[in-house]
Amino acid sequence: MWKGRFTQPTSELVQAYGQSVSFDWRLYQQDIRGSIAHSRGLQRAGILTAEEQAQIQQGLESIATDIAAGRFEWQRSLEDVHMNIESELTRRIGAVGAKLHTARSRNDQVATDVRLYTREAVARLIAGARQLQRALVEAAQRAGEALIPGYTHLQRGQPVLFAHHLLAYVEMLERDAQRFAQAAQRLNVMPLGSGALAGSTIVLDRAAVAADLGFADITHNSMDAVSDRDFVAEVLFVISLCGVHLSRLSEDVILWCSAEFGFVTLSDAHTTGSSLMPQKKNPDVAELTRGKSGRLIGNLVSVLTLLKGLPMTYNRDLQEDKEPLFDSIDSLEAALAVVAEMIAGMELCAARAAAAAADPMLLATDLADYLVLRGVPFRQAHEVIGKLVAHCVSQGQALNAVDLSTLRGFSEAFGPEVGEVLNLQRALKARQAVGAPSPQGVAAELARWQQILS
Repeated sequence: MWKGRFTQPTSELVQAYGQSVSFDWRLYQQDIRGSIAHSRGLQRAGILTAEEQAQIQQGLESIATDIAAGRFEWQRSLEDVHMNIESELTRRIGAVGAKLHTARSRNDQVATDVRLYTREAVARLIAGARQLQRALVEAAQRAGEALIPGYTHLQRGQPVLFAHHLLAYVEMLERDAQRFAQAAQRLNVMPLGSGALAGSTIVLDRAAVAADLGFADITHNSMDAVSDRDFVAEVLFVISLCGVHLSRLSEDVILWCSAEFGFVTLSDAHTTGSSLMPQKKNPDVAELTRGKSGRLIGNLVSVLTLLKGLPMTYNRDLQEDKEPLFDSIDSLEAALAVVAEMIAGMELCAARAAAAAADPMLLATDLADYLVLRGVPFRQAHEVIGKLVAHCVSQGQALNAVDLSTLRGFSEAFGPEVGEVLNLQRALKARQAVGAPSPQGVAAELARWQQILS
């Protein structure tokens, strides 16, 4: 491809090995937007006339139209999206097209393109997270005051409202959306004008070009500008963490819809059957989402490993940043959409969940709190209730079926009103602290999230 310095054509093997156009063609819109803004900068600097800039812009816009329509033929021999577009521009408009690359390098060009692409993708991912939050809030509203057991170590712990459990994931997704927004702020600086590594003797108004492209600022060190992929790693980290959150939600759904739990059913549209067992209804959406989290983490590790040994400034290794980035963006965008659909179609089996939550053992901590309020130190109260629970297990007796005289054998602090403590509805209403799952508190949280997401 290159003339001047080289006397031999590039090996066919090297062309196949080094080409990136098979995947970086996705940057064509950003590349063309950046090139148009750059041409305006060249016009302001007196390198292009107004007529030449108009020719370049019209030529680039016609190329964009053809690419969008599937009429553009990508050439592997031209390596990448940038050279394919520039070569075609020159073919269409003649020698003036060859002026476009003045005062820029593919190094600052690709850095700009990837920032533009990632900025747009992050906005879509935030929108996807919001859509899933809405689906979770709506599912929580449908659940009303339905109860399920809350778990630690996958062992029943304390009763909670199903809505409270769903809202935990709304909180996780909110942190994800905030992290995406913060990452978007840091990546929204323009490297164009940094050249290959040391700028150019042809000085353009970089701030004007940045404003043209919607960047909030410009980079201030040309060497860092062309080699920086921190923003790629940061966005991949947020994508990975969001994927982990979706994986945790998926794991809960998988457990809930099993016969052993039976707390929810998923719609036929979001499950599959078995090729052998006709009775099966498999939670494939949740399982696939759980699986994709590993892929997202792998893409992050791939880019971090790629970056860790690079000297200043641009190195061809950086070509390897795009496939993990594109893959992670595509994967998370799809996951957010399909999980939101799955949650929207999920139905709570309220009676089955309520039966599990009605286990009196789930109020053992409430009994310990009762003793504390009657003057027993908590550690002592914890020991008393532990012995009481062991007694109930050995006798096959429910905690709320133990008579007062037996209770007083464990502690003299038990009084005749102790039966009220083991009332499930009373126990939930007593959880009045901010963030706790009282019906009143959960209703307030639902109202707050409705307002935030409206």
